[in-house]
Amino acid sequence: MRDFVSKKVKDIKPSGIRKFFDIASEIKGAISLGVGEPDFDTPWHIREEGIYSLEQGKTIYTSNAGLKDLRIEITNYMNRKYNLSYKWNKEVLVTVGGSEAIDVALRAMIEPGDEVIIPTPCYVSYEPCATLAGGVVKTINLKNENNFRLTKEELEAAITPKSKILLLNYPNNPTGGIMSLADYEALKETIIKHDLFVISDEIYSELTYDGHHASIANVEGLKERTLVINGFSKSYSMTGWRLGYACGPEALLSQMTKIHQFCIMCAPTTSQYAAVEALKNGDNDVIMMRESYDERRRYVLHRLKEMGLPCFTPKGAFYVFPDIRKFGMSSDDFCLKLLEQEKVVVVPGNAFGESGEGFIRISYAYSIEDLKKALARVESFIKTLN
Repeated sequence: MRDFVSKKVKDIKPSGIRKFFDIASEIKGAISLGVGEPDFDTPWHIREEGIYSLEQGKTIYTSNAGLKDLRIEITNYMNRKYNLSYKWNKEVLVTVGGSEAIDVALRAMIEPGDEVIIPTPCYVSYEPCATLAGGVVKTINLKNENNFRLTKEELEAAITPKSKILLLNYPNNPTGGIMSLADYEALKETIIKHDLFVISDEIYSELTYDGHHASIANVEGLKERTLVINGFSKSYSMTGWRLGYACGPEALLSQMTKIHQFCIMCAPTTSQYAAVEALKNGDNDVIMMRESYDERRRYVLHRLKEMGLPCFTPKGAFYVFPDIRKFGMSSDDFCLKLLEQEKVVVVPGNAFGESGEGFIRISYAYSIEDLKKALARVESFIKTLN
């Protein structure tokens, strides 16, 4: 019998994150600082709205693009938070998490051989999704010395005649780095000159700690060539509800909706009703969670400094990305030995791209108590290396 599995799929490497969680699951007493998931329960009033929708029998399909009320609330939210105006009925698509929005966008845009420029370190699904859509990935290795921001010079150097899409993620997973409006404005000339389209994954937009989040769509002349992707998982602690959305030009959104229609039909109905409540009445929940993450961020940075572990100050998301190069170990070796000796799970930086080698990702989406316990073990491990 022939091999029915696509070579393209076979050639995609499994997530570099999973290996450590599989090992950790077999180690009694292991503490994980690896998961990028809020440790808060979904706020009760949001859960209650989901429950009420079930009690009312609201369990049928919604329209393909999502509930009208939800799309209206998304446009209201984008306007009041980020001063971005979209038409609810033409420029918004509700998806199964932000991940589906990224996948559908790439499939809607890529012709075989089109190049997708992806600054790294980056979220682990970007490169596989671009490859599965038939694209060719061109990575840009961002620098720790520049707080992992993308510069005009780096972008210009990566562009070829086949370049079509620039895929950005700020606030960034795994580094916690951000881009300011001025940083984005510096890219404008290059983006327009080379006729690039931007996919901007802003799932951590509510988790910025020094000033407000800036979107590249806020740059004059770039909104019409930008797709903004966001969702409810991080800001409202709704990971399991699997709900995201995309906002962008009607010509693209109509084609994305067509793919979504055939592959998904619609996002989960219960989740959509809960999300309306989140956008209407969830601002205080977001503030509370953000303040708690900021407290943890400052604590983790303080402890890393005490350990002598270099780390730039992340200004978004809920990750730190300390530099371990002085130990002369690969990221994989460091993480494996830390797990074996001290039973602490962190993620090797190279799981997020070549430029992540020599770093580790630590999530602070955990209680202060768990962070104290885990970081004490990390400190003990580092003392053995010194």
